[in-house]
Amino acid sequence: MEQWKGFTTNVWQKEVNVRDFILNNFQPYEGDESFLQPPTEATTALWDQVMELSKKERENGGVLDMDTEIVSTITSHGPGYLNQDLEKVVGVQTDAPFKRSLQPFGGIRMAKQACESYGFELDQEVERIFTDYRKTHNQGVFDAYTDEMKLARKVGIITGLP
Repeated sequence: MEQWKGFTTNVWQKEVNVRDFILNNFQPYEGDESFLQPPTEATTALWDQVMELSKKERENGGVLDMDTEIVSTITSHGPGYLNQDLEKVVGVQTDAPFKRSLQPFGGIRMAKQACESYGFELDQEVERIFTDYRKTHNQGVFDAYTDEMKLARKVGIITGLP
């Protein structure tokens, strides 16, 4: 097929096998960096914005902004930009640069503590949903543990999933 032209064929064509593809097609680059171009004006301007926001974030104690109402998914937030006119590759994690997303799936208490540790308050409705209705990953894991496994975990015999 045309999309495989120039590649060494092997198992990776018949099954998903990234290791096989890499082993059969990897070619080390032995040259230097002379082929690289200097940053464009747009890249430099965007990087200056990143550095300024990084500075503000540090001055703010580690987090500049945090979404405490919208649970983060791949489609939860609209596009976010540093400077839409300068960007060629777009999309930051939330709808604004340096705005942290809400990640309650690992545990609602941990998400709440993360918000509070930076001076934000978790939305009460999100907390209610994840407390009363939606199991987190941690809750699902602990539901699968037997009493014996829970005891073994408590005393440190096991530390992860059985």
